[in-house]
Amino acid sequence: MTRLSELLNIEYPVIQGGMARVSTADLVAAVSEAGGLGVLGSAIMTPDELRLEIHKVRRATGKPFGVNLMLQSPYWEQNLRVVLAEKVPVITTGAGNPAGFIKEVKEAGIKVLPLVGSANQAILLEKAGADAIIAEGKESGGHIGDVTTFVLVRAVCQAVRIPVIAAGGIADYAGFKAALELGASGVQMGTRFIASQEAAVSSVYKEIIVKANERSTVEVGKRFKHAMRMWKNALASKLVEAEYEGDEQRFEELMRGALKRAVEGDADHGAFMMGQSAGLINEILPVADIVKNVARPCVS
Repeated sequence: MTRLSELLNIEYPVIQGGMARVSTADLVAAVSEAGGLGVLGSAIMTPDELRLEIHKVRRATGKPFGVNLMLQSPYWEQNLRVVLAEKVPVITTGAGNPAGFIKEVKEAGIKVLPLVGSANQAILLEKAGADAIIAEGKESGGHIGDVTTFVLVRAVCQAVRIPVIAAGGIADYAGFKAALELGASGVQMGTRFIASQEAAVSSVYKEIIVKANERSTVEVGKRFKHAMRMWKNALASKLVEAEYEGDEQRFEELMRGALKRAVEGDADHGAFMMGQSAGLINEILPVADIVKNVARPCVS
C-alpha cells in the first residue's frame, strides 16, 4: 500500500486518466474492478450523459471511481452539481483552477485531485485543501504543459506534503517504480489504457498506439494557448501548418469533431491524442493485466 492507496481506498495506486470520449463507463468500471481508480472523462458530456455514465459504472462495480472535470468545458459547473448529487468518491480536475469549489466538494466527503503543471500551482492547491496532486509532464497525450514529468514530479514532491501522483510518459512497471523513487505515491496513465481491450475506441486507435514509437507524436496548438500532443498524421500536419501561419480559425475548424473521428478510427482526419509512452506499448491487454503489471509489486 502507498499513501494514495489508503487515501482512495484502492488496492493499487494506479489512476486511469479521465479522457474525453475514451474514459466511459466500461473502461472506468474495469479499472476500478482491477484494483485501480477508474475516472470518467466528462469534458464533452452533458449533465444527463454524465449521470447515466455514473449509474453504469455503479452497476458494474461497487469499488471507488472518479469523475474528471475539465474546467474549460461548457458543462463543468453543471457536471460538478451532478457529481455532488451522486456522491462520486473522487474528482480529478484539469485545465483550470478548482480552488473555488474544493471546500464544498470536501464537505460532501469527496476527494479532490487537481492536475498541475508546476510546483507553485501544487502549493496553492494544497493550501486550498486538495487531497492529492496529479503532476503531469508534457510527455502526456492531449492537453499538455511545459515541464517534463521527471522534473515536475520531483519538484512537486519537494513542494507539498500531500500525496503526489505522477503522470505523463508512464506505461509500465519501470515508470511506476521511477515515479515512486521520485517521491510520488502513485501514477496516472491515459495512453496505456486506450490500448486496452475494454477501451471503447476503434481498433485503429489501439493499433496506432501499439505500432508507434517515442517520436510518433507532435505538439500542436501552443501558439494559441491550447498545447496538445497527438499522433503525427495528415491532420496533425495541417494543424502544424495552420499554427505556423497563425491561422487560429483554420486550426479550430480542423479540430472540430477531430477527437470523435479518432475514436471512430479515421486515421487521416482524426486527432489521436496519445503520449510519448506509446513507444513503450507493444500489445493490447485486458485492463486487469495492465493494472497488475504496472504496479507489481506494490511497495510503500
